[in-house]
Amino acid sequence: MPDFPLTHRLSLLGAAALLAVSLAVTPDGWAQPTPSQPAPGDALAAARAGFSPGQAEAQQKIQQGVQQFTLPNGLTVIVKPDHRAPTAVHMLWVRVGAMDEVSGLSGVAHVLEHMMFKGTDKLKPGEFSRRVAALGGRENAFTSYDYTGYYQQVPADKLGDVMALEANRFAHNQWSDDEFAKELEVVKEERRMRTEDNPHALMFEQQRAATFVASPYRRPVVGWMGDLDALKAQDARDFLHRWYTPANAAVVVVGDVDPQTALQLVQQHYGGIQPRALPPRKPQPEPAQAGMRRIEVKAPAEQALVSLDFKVPQLSSLEPSPDNDDALALTVLSAVLDGYSGARLERALTQGPDRVADSASSSNGLMGRGPQTFSLSGVPAEGKTASQVEAALRAQVARIAKEGVGEAELRRVKTQWVASQVYKRDSVMGQAQELGHLWIQGLPLDADDRLIERLRQITPAQVQAVAAKYFGDDQLTVATLLPQPRDPNAKPRQASAGMRH
Repeated sequence: MPDFPLTHRLSLLGAAALLAVSLAVTPDGWAQPTPSQPAPGDALAAARAGFSPGQAEAQQKIQQGVQQFTLPNGLTVIVKPDHRAPTAVHMLWVRVGAMDEVSGLSGVAHVLEHMMFKGTDKLKPGEFSRRVAALGGRENAFTSYDYTGYYQQVPADKLGDVMALEANRFAHNQWSDDEFAKELEVVKEERRMRTEDNPHALMFEQQRAATFVASPYRRPVVGWMGDLDALKAQDARDFLHRWYTPANAAVVVVGDVDPQTALQLVQQHYGGIQPRALPPRKPQPEPAQAGMRRIEVKAPAEQALVSLDFKVPQLSSLEPSPDNDDALALTVLSAVLDGYSGARLERALTQGPDRVADSASSSNGLMGRGPQTFSLSGVPAEGKTASQVEAALRAQVARIAKEGVGEAELRRVKTQWVASQVYKRDSVMGQAQELGHLWIQGLPLDADDRLIERLRQITPAQVQAVAAKYFGDDQLTVATLLPQPRDPNAKPRQASAGMRH
């Protein structure tokens, strides 16, 4: 599934409820696990599922109905039953994404995701998807800066069938050089259609490359076209062998399942995969910015667009610390600006006779494996300029820095967060995504409850303090889209038959 994620473009309401770490373009949901003690029968049941007594003792019950195991080969297993419908979601998460690529090989993580559908020692190209469809299921995959994921949703009694398919693909993915060359052209066409022919996407890509100078977040998930032109089949095979090992992966199962039965299936299908040592991950810290950066991007478009990215601290854990507290307060600040209908940016910039923008938005990259930004963006209204929108966006933050926010306004924002938490629990896919995201970030599976509680405790004074602290020029990168006339002879691109969505 060729997702081109833009973490800092996610809506703030979704980002707050979701820990703001998803890099997929589809919306993610998060559930609410809470800690509890293992039940006395857990060790015996685990042993019956194929674990030794020592392994059974390592089993951890995260909440009523949610269990986490580690197989002997290092694979993490997370199971959450939800018996409201006879369906199950099976997801395989790999803690590797675009940020793990090296210069000259941008896009290889995403290309490999495509190649995972192109055959194994038992399946021909495309056969994986055909078999899932024959089981009455749906499936896809996604690549981000922080992770790669694969999922299937099937009738609950078909869970073992898709596990067998996914385990075989994880351990025995293989394809010819010719198959790689054909699929690489599909990916390159995706890049042309979704980025190079999309003025907003093109500007955001250029802005990210200007915002970061050392962090691998500066490279696009889809890859630079020059790197794709030079990419070889062996590059993808090497990336697969380096990172697709059980200790770097987690299987998440949510739905109408019995946890012990699900664990038996995981042990049966994944337990025999041989482990490999993970290569060391070297830190790639982003140096401090020493002044405002500005870029202009010319592209065929009807309207201008301006985007402001401010470097901000990220949430590294749920423990109190200055950076963690500020990251949470920045998330609340963004929700005040753009977290509900009629929020400040909408009222101040897009309504009334003096409006300056057709649209305006705010988001905070709360956490991720790399550095995060707080983003403001807007599309100028007719007769208005990008510089006027930029000034209006900054003025709203400055106003909060000067005047603060009221308790009633914060209460309204927090009420919406709670509502979003309730709604997302209706989706087994959302619950599986939540558990996978938590694992990717190295957080405990009760982190969502704890995060919401921490956000509820943020005070008006904290919101005012971060509004005054992080929005100066030295941590700012501004990107402006300059509309250009469209070529009247240009023909719109058609989606390639190989695109998965």
